[in-house]
Amino acid sequence: MQKINIRKFIYHVRHKYLTFNNLVIMTAFLIALGWAWGSLQVMQRNYGLQKEVDYKRRQLQLAELQKDSLELQQRYYQTNEYKELAARESLGLVMPGEKVLILPENSEAAKKSDAKTSGSSAQVASQDKTSNMEQWLNFLFGGYSRSIDTNSEE
Repeated sequence: MQKINIRKFIYHVRHKYLTFNNLVIMTAFLIALGWAWGSLQVMQRNYGLQKEVDYKRRQLQLAELQKDSLELQQRYYQTNEYKELAARESLGLVMPGEKVLILPENSEAAKKSDAKTSGSSAQVASQDKTSNMEQWLNFLFGGYSRSIDTNSEE
Protein backbone atom coordinates (compact mmCIF):
# COMPACT_ATOMS: atom_id res chain seq x y z
CA MET A 1 0.00 0.00 0.00
CA GLN A 2 2.76 2.36 0.89
CA LYS A 3 4.67 1.44 -2.29
CA ILE A 4 1.68 2.38 -4.36
CA ASN A 5 1.35 5.77 -2.65
CA ILE A 6 5.03 6.48 -3.21
CA ARG A 7 4.74 5.49 -6.89
CA LYS A 8 1.72 7.72 -7.32
CA PHE A 9 3.55 10.62 -5.69
CA ILE A 10 6.63 10.14 -7.91
CA TYR A 11 4.48 9.86 -11.03
CA HIS A 12 2.54 12.96 -10.04
CA VAL A 13 5.73 15.03 -9.39
CA ARG A 14 7.45 13.81 -12.58
CA HIS A 15 4.54 14.63 -14.87
CA LYS A 16 3.36 17.82 -13.20
CA TYR A 17 6.56 19.58 -12.05
CA LEU A 18 9.48 18.07 -13.99
CA THR A 19 8.27 19.08 -17.42
CA PHE A 20 10.54 20.49 -20.11
CA ASN A 21 9.02 23.98 -19.76
CA ASN A 22 9.56 23.99 -16.01
CA LEU A 23 13.18 22.85 -16.42
CA VAL A 24 13.85 25.64 -18.96
CA ILE A 25 12.31 28.23 -16.62
CA MET A 26 14.30 26.90 -13.65
CA THR A 27 17.56 27.02 -15.69
CA ALA A 28 16.82 30.60 -16.79
CA PHE A 29 16.08 31.55 -13.18
CA LEU A 30 19.39 30.05 -11.99
CA ILE A 31 21.30 31.87 -14.76
CA ALA A 32 19.62 35.18 -13.82
CA LEU A 33 20.37 34.59 -10.14
CA GLY A 34 24.04 33.88 -10.91
CA TRP A 35 24.25 36.99 -13.09
CA ALA A 36 22.74 39.16 -10.31
CA TRP A 37 25.09 37.68 -7.71
CA GLY A 38 28.11 38.27 -9.95
CA SER A 39 27.00 41.86 -10.59
CA LEU A 40 26.74 42.48 -6.85
CA GLN A 41 30.23 41.08 -6.32
CA VAL A 42 31.65 43.30 -9.07
CA MET A 43 29.88 46.36 -7.61
CA GLN A 44 31.28 45.59 -4.16
CA ARG A 45 34.79 45.19 -5.56
CA ASN A 46 34.51 48.46 -7.52
CA TYR A 47 33.30 50.27 -4.40
CA GLY A 48 36.31 49.04 -2.43
CA LEU A 49 38.70 50.00 -5.21
CA GLN A 50 37.12 53.46 -5.50
CA LYS A 51 37.55 53.99 -1.76
CA GLU A 52 41.20 53.06 -2.09
CA VAL A 53 41.68 55.42 -5.06
CA ASP A 54 40.04 58.28 -3.12
CA TYR A 55 42.28 57.62 -0.13
CA LYS A 56 45.39 57.63 -2.31
CA ARG A 57 44.23 60.84 -4.03
CA ARG A 58 43.84 62.54 -0.62
CA GLN A 59 47.30 61.32 0.37
CA LEU A 60 48.70 62.75 -2.87
CA GLN A 61 47.06 66.14 -2.24
CA LEU A 62 48.44 66.16 1.30
CA ALA A 63 51.94 65.36 0.05
CA GLU A 64 51.71 68.14 -2.56
CA LEU A 65 50.59 70.63 0.08
CA GLN A 66 53.47 69.62 2.33
CA LYS A 67 55.89 69.97 -0.58
CA ASP A 68 54.57 73.44 -1.40
CA SER A 69 54.82 74.45 2.24
CA LEU A 70 58.41 73.26 2.45
CA GLU A 71 59.30 75.11 -0.77
CA LEU A 72 57.87 78.34 0.66
CA GLN A 73 59.75 77.77 3.90
CA GLN A 74 62.96 77.17 1.96
CA ARG A 75 62.48 80.41 0.01
CA TYR A 76 61.87 82.26 3.29
CA TYR A 77 65.09 80.89 4.77
CA GLN A 78 66.97 82.26 1.75
CA THR A 79 65.67 85.83 2.21
CA ASN A 80 67.73 88.61 3.74
CA GLU A 81 65.00 89.23 6.31
CA TYR A 82 65.38 85.74 7.79
CA LYS A 83 69.17 85.96 7.73
CA GLU A 84 69.02 89.25 9.62
CA LEU A 85 66.58 87.89 12.22
CA ALA A 86 68.65 84.74 12.73
CA ALA A 87 71.84 86.76 13.19
CA ARG A 88 70.13 89.05 15.68
CA GLU A 89 68.73 86.15 17.67
CA SER A 90 71.74 83.88 17.75
CA LEU A 91 74.54 86.46 17.92
CA GLY A 92 72.74 89.23 19.77
CA LEU A 93 73.41 91.78 17.04
CA VAL A 94 71.50 95.05 16.66
CA MET A 95 70.98 97.53 13.85
CA PRO A 96 72.73 100.92 14.01
CA GLY A 97 70.67 103.31 16.12
CA GLU A 98 68.85 100.56 18.06
CA LYS A 99 69.29 100.33 21.79
CA VAL A 100 68.89 97.29 23.99
CA LEU A 101 66.78 97.70 27.12
CA ILE A 102 67.66 95.29 29.91
CA LEU A 103 65.15 95.22 32.76
CA PRO A 104 65.98 93.98 36.25
CA GLU A 105 64.06 91.13 37.81
CA ASN A 106 60.86 91.95 39.67
CA SER A 107 61.32 92.95 43.28
CA GLU A 108 59.58 91.16 46.13
CA ALA A 109 57.13 94.07 46.51
CA ALA A 110 56.08 93.79 42.85
CA LYS A 111 55.60 90.04 43.18
CA LYS A 112 53.44 90.52 46.29
CA SER A 113 51.30 93.18 44.61
CA ASP A 114 50.74 90.83 41.65
CA ALA A 115 49.67 88.08 44.06
CA LYS A 116 47.26 90.48 45.82
CA THR A 117 45.59 91.60 42.58
CA SER A 118 45.12 88.06 41.34
CA GLY A 119 43.78 87.04 44.77
CA SER A 120 41.32 89.95 44.90
CA SER A 121 39.84 89.02 41.50
CA ALA A 122 39.33 85.46 42.75
CA GLN A 123 37.58 86.83 45.86
CA VAL A 124 35.22 88.94 43.73
CA ALA A 125 34.34 85.91 41.64
CA SER A 126 33.65 83.82 44.73
CA GLN A 127 31.49 86.57 46.31
CA ASP A 128 29.29 86.84 43.22
CA LYS A 129 27.86 83.35 43.53
CA THR A 130 24.48 83.05 41.87
CA SER A 131 22.56 79.92 41.06
CA ASN A 132 22.74 78.41 37.63
CA MET A 133 19.09 79.26 36.98
CA GLU A 134 19.64 82.93 37.90
CA GLN A 135 22.68 83.09 35.62
CA TRP A 136 20.65 81.72 32.70
CA LEU A 137 17.78 84.12 33.36
CA ASN A 138 20.21 87.04 33.55
CA PHE A 139 21.84 85.93 30.33
CA LEU A 140 18.59 85.41 28.44
CA PHE A 141 16.77 88.52 29.68
CA GLY A 142 19.69 90.95 29.89
CA GLY A 143 20.10 91.11 33.66
CA TYR A 144 23.86 91.58 33.34
CA SER A 145 23.50 94.67 31.14
CA ARG A 146 22.78 96.87 34.17
CA SER A 147 25.91 95.69 35.96
CA ILE A 148 28.02 96.26 32.84
CA ASP A 149 26.65 99.80 32.46
CA THR A 150 27.44 100.69 36.08
CA ASN A 151 30.99 99.32 35.78
CA SER A 152 31.67 101.31 32.61
CA GLU A 153 30.51 104.58 34.28
CA GLU A 154 32.98 104.17 37.12
